[in-house]
Amino acid sequence: MDIKELSMVMQENGIVGAGGAGFPSYAKLNAQTETLILNCAECEPLLKLHRQLLETYAMEIVETFHMIGQAVGAKEMVIGIKRSYKKTIDALQSVLEEYPAVRLGLLEEVYPAGDEVVLIYELTKKVVPPGGLPIACGVTVYNVETVYNTYRAVTCGLPVVDKLVSIVGEVEHPVTVRVPIGFSIEETVRLAGTVTNSQAQYFIGGPMMGTIGSGSQPVTKTTNAVLVLPEDHLMIQRKRRKSSIDLKRAAACCCQCTMCTDLCPRNRLGHPIEPHLFMRAATCKDVQQPNIFVNTMFCSSCGLCEMYSCMQGLSPRSLMAEYKAGLRANGLKPPKAEAKPVGEEREYRKVPMARLMARLDLVRYNKQAPLTEEPVDAKKVKILLSQHIGAPALAVVSQGDAVQRGQMIAKPAQGLSVGIHASIDGVVSAVTEKYIVIEQQKGCAQNE
Repeated sequence: MDIKELSMVMQENGIVGAGGAGFPSYAKLNAQTETLILNCAECEPLLKLHRQLLETYAMEIVETFHMIGQAVGAKEMVIGIKRSYKKTIDALQSVLEEYPAVRLGLLEEVYPAGDEVVLIYELTKKVVPPGGLPIACGVTVYNVETVYNTYRAVTCGLPVVDKLVSIVGEVEHPVTVRVPIGFSIEETVRLAGTVTNSQAQYFIGGPMMGTIGSGSQPVTKTTNAVLVLPEDHLMIQRKRRKSSIDLKRAAACCCQCTMCTDLCPRNRLGHPIEPHLFMRAATCKDVQQPNIFVNTMFCSSCGLCEMYSCMQGLSPRSLMAEYKAGLRANGLKPPKAEAKPVGEEREYRKVPMARLMARLDLVRYNKQAPLTEEPVDAKKVKILLSQHIGAPALAVVSQGDAVQRGQMIAKPAQGLSVGIHASIDGVVSAVTEKYIVIEQQKGCAQNE
């Protein structure tokens, strides 16, 4: 399969980065790719779904990964995976004999190993330019679930209609389930049994980069996990803080120890992001060096500075995110910048995942969440038209239309966009500019 054909398959079948970013996968296909990387680093604490999926479907995923590599003409294909994922590595070893062009790239159990800029350096020693894309250094990265979705589209003709979601925390039976796109978060959590804390909150995504959500919001193509946490948990309290208060606390407490910068993964790769200088300039309203503010656009928002590094419990990431959003709202783009050479000290400033989980009070939730793919009988789904970076898909159905699972209900818009598909059989009960609601007809259970 050549790039053009594969690109069309990916776009029409709605395949986007399932790791959280939601970048349309077809747009990553590039003949300049020298190294193709499969990301199985599970960047966030507690998440296990990618290693589980790769262990279960090792042959299918490796075969498809190899096919993508051939389509773009990659010189090497690397599976980035942590050494600790022994069961998944064992499953891969039995498959890789048939694919000599594919090799394993073993990683340490550190955070954020799954950040693609960090991952690329660990596996290739290439540094992605500040503000640039991986292809700038001849690399393309795909997530495990993204490649599995490509396998289903190419081999089975099945578009993205469901999502694997890990449910962990204050639940009776932590589990990883496959649910229809548009299924509600509350219904998804019920699949893990009883919620064991009456005041629990839903934290959508990984603990470092996720957000507090509600039970009514729908599962999207980028929903990887739901952490059910007590209302008084550190993660919930941190997310509820106000930036105005954070700024005042920083003005009173920041001692310029530089720990936030010293442990910043992007700074360690030579990118011009220095959180401690930003904290000083922002709290003192010092604009003599505007680049300090502009350089916030190089922040990856990994959260390490405020969730681990700062001994005062300050919030560099949150404050920089606010400034970064303001710059973008005013039309500013990341400036061109050169990365400094990577120093030897980087090796000694990596953050072990075990220490991070202990600091965040997450060790008690680090339990097995076995993968189950039992069919879920969804009565109703609310499917968002914007589940990806780029232009929202355009609805091609109307209220009252009968649709079948896998049918395209929204076509790709002009520019960067992908198709959206019905995740259940049913009747369209609502169509807006933002979403489409499908309700199952009475007496019609869903079939896989």
